[in-house]
Amino acid sequence: MKTFELNGSDRKELGRKASESLRKQGLIPCVLYGCKKENTNFTVSQNAVRKLYYSPEVFEVKLTIGKKNCSAVLKEVQLDPVTDAIIHIDFLEVDDKKPIIFKIPVKTEGLAAGVKAGGKLSIEMRRMTVKALCKNIPECVVINVEKLGVGKSIKAGELSFPNLEIVDNKESLVVCVKSTRAAKADEGAAAAEASSNDSAAEK
Repeated sequence: MKTFELNGSDRKELGRKASESLRKQGLIPCVLYGCKKENTNFTVSQNAVRKLYYSPEVFEVKLTIGKKNCSAVLKEVQLDPVTDAIIHIDFLEVDDKKPIIFKIPVKTEGLAAGVKAGGKLSIEMRRMTVKALCKNIPECVVINVEKLGVGKSIKAGELSFPNLEIVDNKESLVVCVKSTRAAKADEGAAAAEASSNDSAAEK
């Protein structure tokens, strides 16, 4: 997992009015949920977290709030329903000895057999939920799809990765190869050829 350095400022005034005032100044109210100590209220600027939130990558955040330094991950981000601007962020402090539950991107490698036959590869789960120590969480999970045929799929319960526990439902589809017109035409031609061969053999 890559690291992201972020500086925040202590937040003294709490409540709705105080939060609205901060947002008008281009600041985002945040809460750091501590694994050992009490929660910390602070603010960051919109520009400071733009790359952190809008990037497809996942980061371990090296957070500095006044004299406090810690490692954290994004827990939850609230967006304005109209403008999509970030209006609140929750961070979770991480401990090297305590596993966390985290969502990481799914990537595939290899050309699926079903795609070669004219099918279309579909990633049904863009992010998987895993449980692991922060230091063991990769930037993404990579799934080899070379043997995946038309109409075939890979479920969460069929996957395993070193030092990771998959939390998603075991029956949830992660990736599959869907049939297309080209694939169906190939299947029909293959079936017709097989039938013709069988008839010739009988004669």
